[in-house]
Amino acid sequence: MSLKILKTTGTNIDFIKLIKLLDDDLNERYGELQKQYNKHNKADYINDVIIIYKDEIPVACGAFKEHNVEDIELKRIFVKKEYRRQGLSKLIISELEKLGRSKGYKYALLETGIKQHEAINLYKNTGYDIIENFEPYKGNTNSVCMKKKL
Repeated sequence: MSLKILKTTGTNIDFIKLIKLLDDDLNERYGELQKQYNKHNKADYINDVIIIYKDEIPVACGAFKEHNVEDIELKRIFVKKEYRRQGLSKLIISELEKLGRSKGYKYALLETGIKQHEAINLYKNTGYDIIENFEPYKGNTNSVCMKKKL
C-alpha cells in the first residue's frame, strides 16, 4: 500500500471532490443550520492544501488560510469514511502545521461544530485548546474554536 502526500491549492479537482463529501456529511449532521457556514468554506481562494493519496486514491485532505500575520486557520479537514481510524487526520494536521511553520506563522486556529465530537477529540489529542470564538464565529453557540502554538 502506497501513501502519497500532495501539497496543492484549492482548485485541485481531488480536493474539490473530497470537500464535496465533507459538505454532504456536514449537511447531514446539521441540516439547514449548515448553510450559515457555507460562505466561510469556499475553497477556490485557498493556496495551501494537503491531500493524502492511498494507492493513488484521494482519501483525505485539509487546508489553511491566513487568519492574520501570526495565525493560520485550518480548514476543510476530512477523511473518507472507509479510511478513518488509520491516523490520516493526524497526518493531515501535522503536514498543515509544518507548512504553516515553514511560512513563518506562530499559531494555528480552527473552528469546528459542537456536534463533531470526534473532531473536537482529535484536535484536543493533537494539542489544541478550546478558546473564545474568533470572528466570524463570535457569539455562535454551534461553533467551537481552538488554538495551538506551532
